[in-house]
Amino acid sequence: MTPTAAVRTESLTVAYRHGRGINDVTIEVPRGEVFGFLGPNGAGKTTAIRTLLDLLRPTGGSASVLGLDSVVDSLEIRNRCGYLPGEFVVPGQLTGREALDWLASLRRGNASRRRNELVDRFGVELDRPVRQLSKGNRQKIGLVQAFQHDPELVILDEPTTGLDPLVQDEFHRLVREHVDRGHSVFLSSHSLDEVQHVADRVGIIREGRIVTVETVEALRQRGLRRVTLVVGDVFAAQNRLGSIDAVSEMQVRGDQVLFAVRGSFEPVIAALAGLEVIDLLSRAADLDEVFLALYRGSEDRR
Repeated sequence: MTPTAAVRTESLTVAYRHGRGINDVTIEVPRGEVFGFLGPNGAGKTTAIRTLLDLLRPTGGSASVLGLDSVVDSLEIRNRCGYLPGEFVVPGQLTGREALDWLASLRRGNASRRRNELVDRFGVELDRPVRQLSKGNRQKIGLVQAFQHDPELVILDEPTTGLDPLVQDEFHRLVREHVDRGHSVFLSSHSLDEVQHVADRVGIIREGRIVTVETVEALRQRGLRRVTLVVGDVFAAQNRLGSIDAVSEMQVRGDQVLFAVRGSFEPVIAALAGLEVIDLLSRAADLDEVFLALYRGSEDRR
């Protein structure tokens, strides 16, 4: 029997009277996975998340979370999930400690042991009113409340907003540890760099529609690898490489040949056989370029 998916949507649609919602979104997130939900602001990420948690009702299609219907079983879903919204807001007069106590009281179970560990890990300010805290320190409280019950699934909407790079790195470790313990993470972001650090697979959404769902490695394979070649006979290398369909954007700078390769590197190696190759540096595909190419491609098909 196939294990129950952490998240599954079938043709999920939310139509707004004014403005864009989501249209025909179909995804499946297995348990034990970090799923990166990627797209620019306004693409439909938050609408999809709110629908999973029954904060919005679908106008078409369906969604299930942990095998439970997003509408019929919404209370049970919220109890078994952790959630950090894109704008984390709690009453400003509460201290960090009071805010975490209040949020913990809304769920079953005792969160104190896990909370103490996370508070120490992220250096959370507990004794000052939330309204006096910086954006980054408020966000730390948001992260703790999302994870403090050790939920089966954590849903995170732009989770690293306001966090400094060291705290972001610690957050990435926390996400991987959570999944290594058999749980799942649904991470929405507009930052490709963030997603590629932690995600197993990435779903890209544009104007409310899914463009593609692939592993990070598969996305890299779609992209161009940038190559710097230092060779004894520049013109011979240029002539040979120029006949390869997968090679593009070739330039010569002194004793260097700069070019891009899409797909397999094997034709390049074969073409350079017998030449004096002094140095060869290949840089992995820039996922930002892949992301933009996918967006341009989806525009072209419209």
